[in-house]
Amino acid sequence: MDWSFFRGKRILITGHTGFKGSWMSRLLLELGAGVYGYALEAPTEPSMFALCGLQKKMVSYVGDIRDLEKLQRVVKEVQPEFIVHMAAQPIVRESYRNPVYTYEVNVMGTVNILECVRQNPCVKSFLNVTTDKVYKNREWLWGYRENEELNGYDPYSNSKSCSELVTSSYCSSFFPAGGERKIPVSTARAGNVIGGGDFAADRIIPDCVRALMKGDSVCVRNPHSVRPYQHVLEPVAAYLMILQRQSENPALADSYNVGPEEGDCWETGRIAQAFCDAWERYAGSGASWRSIQENGPHEANFLRLDCAKLKSAFGWKPHWNAETAIDKAAEWYAQYASGKDMDQCTAKQIREFLQCGREAGGQL
Repeated sequence: MDWSFFRGKRILITGHTGFKGSWMSRLLLELGAGVYGYALEAPTEPSMFALCGLQKKMVSYVGDIRDLEKLQRVVKEVQPEFIVHMAAQPIVRESYRNPVYTYEVNVMGTVNILECVRQNPCVKSFLNVTTDKVYKNREWLWGYRENEELNGYDPYSNSKSCSELVTSSYCSSFFPAGGERKIPVSTARAGNVIGGGDFAADRIIPDCVRALMKGDSVCVRNPHSVRPYQHVLEPVAAYLMILQRQSENPALADSYNVGPEEGDCWETGRIAQAFCDAWERYAGSGASWRSIQENGPHEANFLRLDCAKLKSAFGWKPHWNAETAIDKAAEWYAQYASGKDMDQCTAKQIREFLQCGREAGGQL
């Protein structure tokens, strides 16, 4: 894709203070876009958003996605050409503790941002970011395709399934093909992402970092669970690709899986071991992990995506495999542990990723 497309474009990101939102914001700043964000304060302390000083580099609005009136005021003021919706309660275990809040944020938050899209003709392209967990998981060996049944098991996954249905309803009701106002709207269902700057609870890489920085071994709950792992820049770049291309060709608006190649669907224990190995290289200290048994809530053991549709529609392919993704994450966290400038580290990794894109035929 032509990354220069985003230079000077006005882009609003909901959930910009989160892990994935911070990477998208930093990438868009690197590309010269006008970046605006609407979200609560960063959900963790520390946070990538603060470590990279993003509050000084973009226009950041603090607000709850459930507050329709405030969201409407912000969208009207910003007049964005593009909107990426990532504001969410994203943690499975937290959804068991607070299901009502999870549904309020993930379902009504989607309704609210789509209502703002409906009311503001400035919007040329919209993307709703959901998750690979929207599918009714039968734990079969082949990857889920976009036409599979949506019915996530836990409150988080199910709320994201509902978010997909809300998006579909808005498209049919307010942005129909051949209608007076046809806005290209897509949803993107991404697999598990890893990379520097994630400090959330109950995620494998942040759990590794917290343990290793204290000199402890890493505790892994489900070492045999298979997940599609990819560096956070992979889906972030794919989201921007969808935003751009559907604005140029609205027929491309659809639902898309965004995941790694089949060989990058790894067991969690393998991820933990690879990160420990990389941590030893970058931090110079020993690292190990161990399996623990606990009576926690249900979590899927096997989940894989079929990304043939994204590849066919856009000619897309991932640049960094799981091994490289883990290496980049370990590099980022080792720099963080040693007190380095994390904005510089993040910018360096973004430029390395973009260079891979140029070598694969993209432009900048």
